[in-house]
Order: sequence, then C-alpha cells, then structure tokens
Amino acid sequence: MGYIVKIIPTYIPEVKIIEPQVFGDERGFFCELYQKERFFNEIKGMRPFVQDNFSYSQQGVLRGLHYQSLQPQGKLVTALRGRIFDVAVDLRLGSPTFATWVGVELSEKNHRQLWVPEGFAHGFYVLSEVAAVYYKCTDYYSPAFERSVCWDDVDLGIQWPLSGVPILSVKDAAGWSLSQCKNSELPSYAEWS
Repeated sequence: MGYIVKIIPTYIPEVKIIEPQVFGDERGFFCELYQKERFFNEIKGMRPFVQDNFSYSQQGVLRGLHYQSLQPQGKLVTALRGRIFDVAVDLRLGSPTFATWVGVELSEKNHRQLWVPEGFAHGFYVLSEVAAVYYKCTDYYSPAFERSVCWDDVDLGIQWPLSGVPILSVKDAAGWSLSQCKNSELPSYAEWS
C-alpha cells in the first residue's frame, strides 16, 4: 500500500501545509506523519530533523512567536490532540515576503501539518479545551539564541482567532516588536531561501 501526502502551497512559497493520507475504519485510523524520502523530495531545501518537541496547553494559551537568532530551526508541526491556530512569520531580511505571516488550523481531526522553514518565527493559539502539539526540528534548541517577537505586533497584524485575553508566558509577554528584532540578529533571505 503506497501512502500519499498532499502538499498544499501557501502565499509564502517556502511554508507548506501537509495533509497525510488517513486510513480509517471502525477500529480508528492510521496515518504516516513523516517519511524522510518523500518529505525531502517534496519540500526542497529541508534539512534533516535532529530534535522532537511536545507541548501540552490549555485553551486560550498563546505560545510564540519564537525564533532563534543563530541555529534557526525548521519545524514540522502537528496537533495530536485538540485544535490550534498555527502561525509562521517570515523574518528573513531581504525576503520578498518579509514580515508576512501564514496561519492555519491544525487539529486531531484534519490531521494537517505545517512546515515552518528556518528563518521564520513560529507560534500557536489553542482553540480547544486542551491541545497536544508535536513538532520535529531541524536544529537543536539553544536558550542563548532564543528570541520572541511580540504576538500582537501591529506591523505584523496577525489575525489571531482569540476568545478573550490570551494566556502568555512571562517571556512571550515581553516579546520584542518587529522593529526591535530588525535591529538584532535576524536571518538573511540569501542564507535561508
């Protein structure tokens, strides 16, 4: 049996929505979330994954927008339980889509994944009572290089589907504006395009 993965383009060419083929019956379902050869053939420039992360959050939690100034991480994001609004923001200086964002709902029901390449900030908002989010990363987490862009920065204008005031970590509440990030270390488009 061959597995089919549907790659859906977004208006930022490097960001992809991925829909794995799901096989279901009265017992439940099966789907393949990652297969190295297929992903590397379909998504050009994808580097090997070196770290897997898992987070569990309650409704109303907003995590992000995170990036690393050095050792940028590409992320393949999946909602294993619940629903999230997942966001990727292009932070590559010189990119024709710099400061543009893509937002997509990922859920345990639609089985969609989001490919967030290196050079992008990433964040998500929990729409369901709880959400379990799993993501594969192309580089290691480095606290020294971790940065956070303000989730509600007016220059980004992200249209979060909020239900009340989001629940933020102290770090995310103190995120930098886009203009502050531009004056610090941001990846270059030439390096990550």
